[in-house]
Amino acid sequence: MIDIAALVPADIAYLDFYLLILASFATSLMTAALGVGGGIVLIVLMALLVPPAALIPIHGIIQVGSNGGRVAIMAKDVVWQPILPFLIGSLIGAIAGGLLAVQLPNWLFQLGLGTFILVVVFAKLPPVQQKYIFAGGIISSFLTMFFGATGNFIAAMVKTMNLEPLPHVATHSMMMTFQHLIKVIVFGIIGFNFAPYVWLVAGMLISGFFGTVIGRQFLIRAGQHYFKPVLNTILALAACRLIYAGVTDIIGT
Repeated sequence: MIDIAALVPADIAYLDFYLLILASFATSLMTAALGVGGGIVLIVLMALLVPPAALIPIHGIIQVGSNGGRVAIMAKDVVWQPILPFLIGSLIGAIAGGLLAVQLPNWLFQLGLGTFILVVVFAKLPPVQQKYIFAGGIISSFLTMFFGATGNFIAAMVKTMNLEPLPHVATHSMMMTFQHLIKVIVFGIIGFNFAPYVWLVAGMLISGFFGTVIGRQFLIRAGQHYFKPVLNTILALAACRLIYAGVTDIIGT
């Protein structure tokens, strides 16, 4: 008989293990049904349950699976022209960010992530024109090494292409898949050990896949007017919690 407790990473609580798997299902369903939102919600939830050093690498793997699943379903709708410059820019940004990410103390990470989330929630991101996609790849991939969820930044960039809904989602998902895959590889190269989290990752990937499949079956229309304010409130409260934890760490040192 398999010892379930032995599958749980030593630095993650037993209950949190299952909460993370459930969160992956729920946020993948959210992204599939609404087109956006899942990645940033997942990084917030994981920030409350996962050790800071493991947060961005593990979130990256989950996002590779989540976005990759959407790409597999909608591959024929991907607009390929901007992918190569974005990919090259992402390589440069991820390598530069990876050289610095491992040097961040926990308090700075918590303050940075909390502030980043508040900016995403309350600031209107300016569109990045298609001719600046190479630079957008560098900037967004540099930021994702620290804060994980840069989907809104890339969505603003894809928006300027004026694509139909399916090509928009497919192209955005392809960019996110490449960006997160590069991030995971860079973290592996600089020494992060993914092995203790293999069962957590497997559970989150499987539950995320089912969330995507179910989410595609419907679009949330009823109550959508209220969805964004509620979502923003939850994100803002979680961001304030992270900032509070960072300030507490500073005071306690």
